[in-house]
Amino acid sequence: MPMDDKEKVLIIINPVSGTGKQKTALKAIKNNIDRINFDYEIARTKHAGHATEIARQAAADGYDIVVAVGGDGTVNEVAAGLVDTQTKMGIIPCGSGNGLARSLKIPVTPTKAVEVLNENRMKRIDTMSVNGNFCASIAGIGFDALIAKEFQEKPKNTRGLHSYVQLIATKYPTYKANEYKIEIDGKSSVHKAMFICLANANQFGYNAIVSPNSRIDDGLIDVCIVKNIPLITAPHTAMLLLTNNLDHSHRVKILQGKTVKICNNTNEYANIDGEAKQVGKTVEISIKHKSLIVIC
Repeated sequence: MPMDDKEKVLIIINPVSGTGKQKTALKAIKNNIDRINFDYEIARTKHAGHATEIARQAAADGYDIVVAVGGDGTVNEVAAGLVDTQTKMGIIPCGSGNGLARSLKIPVTPTKAVEVLNENRMKRIDTMSVNGNFCASIAGIGFDALIAKEFQEKPKNTRGLHSYVQLIATKYPTYKANEYKIEIDGKSSVHKAMFICLANANQFGYNAIVSPNSRIDDGLIDVCIVKNIPLITAPHTAMLLLTNNLDHSHRVKILQGKTVKICNNTNEYANIDGEAKQVGKTVEISIKHKSLIVIC
């Protein structure tokens, strides 16, 4: 490729994101990125939402690729700035769960993730809107949102799979299932559930696959309704979650649609790509088909 045909790449790093792997990721980028085909720059975020601003401006300035280096929150912000543009998004995962990266089979090892970036194979994926909040991967209401909120409030250097599991074990015994009215493409039904997951991708992160048959480019939202699970059967359900078999549980019902409305009298938070956000007691979710280009 001639020098003037190099693709312009902007790498966005969240210095305080995830598990502190950013220095390792930066070293992997400097040592392994394809300098023949890529001309890259680095930008560092300074505050919440900054990655979206940087990514949106990069797309407007004609960058070919914008790379998110961080956790699911950073990936969400970068994707929000690139949705409905022709700029491709790359991911170098540096978070704890790395849900979207794992769903797209992007390695969580920085050097291998850079190799995927160098291959520059692109895929168009769907994105979701959750009460106006951008969502690239997974949204959840109920117990899922409670855990996201509690996990988010932990010091960043204490986050990881162990603390996530510990938090679930602490909160689960006293959590009560709630009643939800769910409307999917205009058809209503009422369900009592521990949580409801709105899946564009197939997993929360950590390879915990909540929606085994979810496809990130099919134009559909998978609505995973998880009913009350007695404590004695929780280990079995957790095993199904981690072995890609949760849909085999009789306590899990999965529906599909393009638009979803959920009403409840209790929960006001939603887990949106791993971040807890206040959305109110009525949540409207819609899909945008193949609205984001990713390298994977």
